[in-house]
Amino acid sequence: MKELLLITPPFTQLNTPYPATAYIKGFLNTKNIAAFQMDLGIEVILKLFSKTGLQHIFDAVEESKLISENLQRIFSLKHDYIDTIDAVITFLQGNNATLARQICSGNFLPEASRFNQLDDMEWAFGNMGMQDKAKHLATLYLEDLSDFIVACIDENFGFSRYAERLGRSANSFDELYAELQNETTYIDSITLKILENRIREVHPKLVLISVPFPGNLYSAFRCAQFIKANFPQIKISMGGGFPNTELRSLNDKRVFEFFDFITLDDGELPVELVHKAVCNPELVSESEFKRTFLLENNEVVYKNNTTKSDYKQAEVGTPDYSDLLLNKYISVIEIANPMHSLWSDGRWNKLTMAHGCYWGKCTFCDISLDYIKIYEPIAAKTLVDRMEELIAQTGETGFHFVDEAAPPALMREVALEILKRNLVVTWWTNIRFEKSFTKDLCLLLKASGCIAVSGGLEVASDRLLELIKKGVTVEQVAKVTHHFTEAGIMVHAYLMYGYPTQTIQETVDSLEMVRQLFELGVIQSGFWHQFAMTAHSPVGLNPDEFGVIPQQNEITFANNDIQFKDKTGINHDKFSFGLKKSLFNYMHGLCFDYDLQDWFEFKIPKTKIAPNFIEEAIFDTSDFSIKLTSKVIWLGKQPIVEHFTKSKKGNSWEMTNLLFHFKSESVTITLEQPIAEWLIEILPVIQTNPILLKDFKQNFETHFDDFELFWFSKPIVSLRNCGLLTF
Repeated sequence: MKELLLITPPFTQLNTPYPATAYIKGFLNTKNIAAFQMDLGIEVILKLFSKTGLQHIFDAVEESKLISENLQRIFSLKHDYIDTIDAVITFLQGNNATLARQICSGNFLPEASRFNQLDDMEWAFGNMGMQDKAKHLATLYLEDLSDFIVACIDENFGFSRYAERLGRSANSFDELYAELQNETTYIDSITLKILENRIREVHPKLVLISVPFPGNLYSAFRCAQFIKANFPQIKISMGGGFPNTELRSLNDKRVFEFFDFITLDDGELPVELVHKAVCNPELVSESEFKRTFLLENNEVVYKNNTTKSDYKQAEVGTPDYSDLLLNKYISVIEIANPMHSLWSDGRWNKLTMAHGCYWGKCTFCDISLDYIKIYEPIAAKTLVDRMEELIAQTGETGFHFVDEAAPPALMREVALEILKRNLVVTWWTNIRFEKSFTKDLCLLLKASGCIAVSGGLEVASDRLLELIKKGVTVEQVAKVTHHFTEAGIMVHAYLMYGYPTQTIQETVDSLEMVRQLFELGVIQSGFWHQFAMTAHSPVGLNPDEFGVIPQQNEITFANNDIQFKDKTGINHDKFSFGLKKSLFNYMHGLCFDYDLQDWFEFKIPKTKIAPNFIEEAIFDTSDFSIKLTSKVIWLGKQPIVEHFTKSKKGNSWEMTNLLFHFKSESVTITLEQPIAEWLIEILPVIQTNPILLKDFKQNFETHFDDFELFWFSKPIVSLRNCGLLTF
């Protein structure tokens, strides 16, 4: 028996668990509170996409009602789907690797309309490895089945969301409430049966349901409704990203027919206090709560009556992924976007370097909310301790740091700590493209296992970036992305169009900037999204300052996305297709010579951006300045040494060749023997233990003259391009 049951309702990701319950379970461990967690999403998917599950689906369909040729084709091939599904799922779980050859050889998977795009995919994916190609074909196969389920069984189904429309901008609870009065759906029946079995195993007193996205909301309410009807003694609480952003103005009493508590923002202290109120009420004379909605005297009240402060990040413990079916998640490759493949392929341990955002100024972002506003980094040593704990617990060495924006200084310290411990890990995160990311820092991050970063270029216009308060310029983004790319770290850019006051000319110029960035290869992945105004952002809080007119509704339930009119009157929707089509081609190295007009069916102005703007921005002029407060580190090994004598015009002196072997190259430099011997002696001292450059310089000058001449000499510059880094 566990007092708490933590649930993520259907659906989030297929390849890895959403980390919210693991974070809370890790915290509860520090309080010796027993909890069991489950990801209902993956459990439902595995029931649905199984031999028995597909048999039930096809048995429930009347062939005479199949209205399209594609649905008829899938139904006629039902035995091929039923016979292959278990093998395909096992393959996507990372087992049965030899099946890849059969999948790729053809005539193994039944094929419906999703496979019609294969001609396009052939060039989009290129000569991808057999395992990846097989994953993509298996993904198309699952998507065909998904199309069949949506058309014939449950229109609300989606692999990473369920009934999402009911949670999007639901200012009123009416529509969702009415839906919950209807008969349960086919997906509901599977979900609730799994839930019932788990409740009978665990016997919880309190169920915590985490709702990260609108696509989890309906299932969360269905689960709560089922528990209330069948286990009325159990109390139920909701937390997570959706209530944190959407339910801050909640006042509809009907919500509490389903939930007893709804908590906001950081969940640790609110959950601890709800647990105490439910499971140990005798320990307090009056229940204390932190940022918690509940029903009292038949009225919705918001209670924040504790004097306790939220826990510091050092106190919340290491996320605990136990109980989750880690070896059952499935890796899919949906589209030819390298960053999206990181999201959907492989299982990642999720951690956070810092709570909140160290920048916290972007005007489109919910910076008024605590989860962004309150910035608190975690010490690098503590963070890498947690990484080692998770490796031991999960057997996985891949990490996705799910920060709003990872701080460059902390990334540097984490990289150094990883290198100091000789850990072999793979990691990626979200950043701001700020000037702190020098070439050498990017090389250091790469050496520690960083493989990718994503960041917001947003609107590639300096006027709009200033209006957004992004704190970067397009030129700066170009330099930084070039540094990451040169270091071998993939770069994904979030791109935005339709920001308030954005002109058509600025949209066209942004596209030209993006075209040049891809043509020069300094970003490898991107995604355009249209600006959305949220209630808790500076634009939403002060719309007049940004030239927008909000269309407000009465709020009794959810409040985040706000419909608005831009005073410019421009219809930004019409740019969507052209922007996304051009980006798809640019990501695959195509169509850079197309005129921008070719992407749109309506007339656009010529770009005002010079064709070599980005190239000039990243042109690396030599910098002969020395920042003595920076640190210097050596990431290479000791060289092979060869002494020789050099003679010229009757004079001779001792010289030394130093051969350095790096993982992918070798570098030979020649120095005067005394300087070479000094270098050989000091390099091990600064290996993964950086010292100030001024100390390095001082050490040199106790033996020799003119450090600057040495530091900028051709041999040392060669080393500085490989493993002798300053940051």
